[in-house]
Amino acid sequence: MDARILLVEDDPSIREVTAIGLRAAGFEVDTAADGAAGLERWRQAQPDLVLLDVMLPRLDGLEAGADDYVTKPFEMAELVARIRAALRRRRSTAEGGTGAALELGPLAIDTAGRTVRRGDEDIALTRTEFDLLVELAQRPGQVLTRDQLLDRVWGYDYLGDSRLVDVAIGRVRAKVERDPANPELLVTVRGSGYKAVR
Repeated sequence: MDARILLVEDDPSIREVTAIGLRAAGFEVDTAADGAAGLERWRQAQPDLVLLDVMLPRLDGLEAGADDYVTKPFEMAELVARIRAALRRRRSTAEGGTGAALELGPLAIDTAGRTVRRGDEDIALTRTEFDLLVELAQRPGQVLTRDQLLDRVWGYDYLGDSRLVDVAIGRVRAKVERDPANPELLVTVRGSGYKAVR
């Protein structure tokens, strides 16, 4: 099996069809019908990835900390591709490597330890937020398009709403900028993308 997936879905027919498709793709699948049962299964099984049905507008899910989203109805091939990309990101994070220290303005970024500090303050970032910050910080002054960031951070050619990048940038800015409404470290280049400024 590739990995263990926990599928939390309240609709029994969607839960069953999705679980069958994921098993056919080589995943080991645990299921739960609601959040409470999902939390209990998560504690017991310690899955590699949680696929959660959230009744929120797409961008609200990202604001809540999700790494990615797919809207219903979805194609099983697309769902499997996104799951594999998320798992690859997780494996590359776990394998780590020697990494490097980066500085971006007042931020000290330890790529090996996957930490970000501003002076004595630790800044907690999700895996995706950290990867996005590092991708930009490694190339100060270079404009990266949304498509480049989707490919480099999310690990696939994203066919859909590029606002995924905008929302993730907003989450990172909220944590690292002194004034997120007037960013100084991660700036927007209108019509092009984003760049890091030292």
